Amino acid sequence: MEPDVERSIAHPPPPLNADDVDVDPSLTENASERERDAHSSAPSTLREDASQPQSEKDVESNQAGSSAESVLPSAVKIPRSKRQGLFARFCLLAEVEEPKHYPRRTKWFITFIIALAAAAAPLGSSIILPSLSDIAVDLDTTPTVTNLSIALYMLSMSIFPLWWSSFSEIVGRRTIYLVSFALFLVWNTLAAISTNIAMLVIFRLLGGGAASSVQAVGAGTIADVWEVQERGKAMGIFYLGPLMGPLLAPILGGILGEKLGWRSTQWALVIYGGVLLIVLFFAQPETLKVTRPLLQEPPGETAATPLGLQRTRSAQKIQQGASKTVRSLKCIFLDPLKIILYLRYPAVMITVYYASVTFGCLYMLNISLETTFSKPPYRFNTIELGLAYMPNSLGYIIASLLGGKWTDKIMVNAAKRAKRYDEKGHLIYRPADRMRENAWLAAFLYPSALIWYGWTAEKGIHWVVPLIANFFFGIGSMLIFAAATTMLTEFMPRRASSGVAVNNFVRNIFSCVGAIVAGPLISTIGDGWLFTIMGLWAMASCVVVWAMRHYADRWRARMEKELG
Repeated sequence: MEPDVERSIAHPPPPLNADDVDVDPSLTENASERERDAHSSAPSTLREDASQPQSEKDVESNQAGSSAESVLPSAVKIPRSKRQGLFARFCLLAEVEEPKHYPRRTKWFITFIIALAAAAAPLGSSIILPSLSDIAVDLDTTPTVTNLSIALYMLSMSIFPLWWSSFSEIVGRRTIYLVSFALFLVWNTLAAISTNIAMLVIFRLLGGGAASSVQAVGAGTIADVWEVQERGKAMGIFYLGPLMGPLLAPILGGILGEKLGWRSTQWALVIYGGVLLIVLFFAQPETLKVTRPLLQEPPGETAATPLGLQRTRSAQKIQQGASKTVRSLKCIFLDPLKIILYLRYPAVMITVYYASVTFGCLYMLNISLETTFSKPPYRFNTIELGLAYMPNSLGYIIASLLGGKWTDKIMVNAAKRAKRYDEKGHLIYRPADRMRENAWLAAFLYPSALIWYGWTAEKGIHWVVPLIANFFFGIGSMLIFAAATTMLTEFMPRRASSGVAVNNFVRNIFSCVGAIVAGPLISTIGDGWLFTIMGLWAMASCVVVWAMRHYADRWRARMEKELG
């Protein structure tokens, strides 16, 4: 049953200079659309705002018990001269004071752009999968060494987001997007003209690190603009971008590799990155309120001094300069590593662990497809190998479209069953409510699909049978990915990008190791035993779901106390 929404009156914005501000019709909703939005998305207390009380930042609520009509606040446009982010004046979509007040169509537009940008990194990791054998021949190396171009690409996607995420909380999302995709263009151009395997591996590593910015910062953007009760659905749509990479990249890579050679796959990444850079430049506004420039000194250290004391000795100036340099270096090189310390919190650690096991299995499966189906009895050519990646990707898409909305519904129902209401009659949401029957289904679905795939592929059963197993693997694994990522943004609402970055850090290490060891293990023990072991490990890891059900509230209270 949908709760009624209490009447609220949006305060009119303060008058602004007419030279700086013009009327933007896209930023205001008509009355009927506000009413529709009110019933589907009541204002949440989740804010990445230091001025908000802790009880409001970390407790999610939904309006209940009122029959009054609702009017949502209109988005207040920020003058071009005061907009934040790199080249912000050129952005055609206005920055606003509260991104959650954007019209719904604008929120979906931003989500769509970020989803496309998020596709770049997985596109780069998967597009050369059908051409690995061709690369080994062309650059005179072995298939195992060629696999390093995949494994180290994933390793860079684990490490670089620590810095992207840390910097995004200081300089904002837009600046990170523009800088990272400019670098993505450069590194992929150099990868395309590589003359040896070392050059290819190094520049693919750097390219993966550049594109990985969206893996962490993108989830932060979703948290910036969407209320909690709709965030699961929005996160599911956001994940369509990264999941379209594994679906389309092997097909595109197979066609390009067959017709134009493996280098054309890297040029395709250059073209895609260039288009994205243009779109982000003109259409992605800043959604995070930046309070202090990256290298600005902390408050109090640069306060104005009385006129008579403005003259300081040279030694003091040198000391101040050295201190500023040390602070700058610390901010650049050491502070991002602090993100890893979030793993000391059990709620974060086990959520990240569960997602990482699933992600490691995914990349072992990707390597197995290329290794197994290129040999007898299947003997797939490059294009057919690309098409073999479709079933699990179709499973990702179905779970992404339906799973996010399902987890939102599960979250609401859990709060209603527990009768968790605050003093104003709002439903109180908890992040762990996202991991219930959906997680139990996934916990048994994708490990079973791994075992199914492993033995049918090893025994050479008709190719349709193992690929059907991959479809169910895609559904089960995506349910885990979406629930885990959304939960992390809600466990740390003011540090959403950091929570996702630490998730990417661990899970991409798992995928890196998986990509390296998959080939040798398949040669040694075969697909059957390899994926039986992985399936049993994944199935045993479902203890995470049970632990979340019983201990999440206690762990979250400890996090709130320590994080302040």
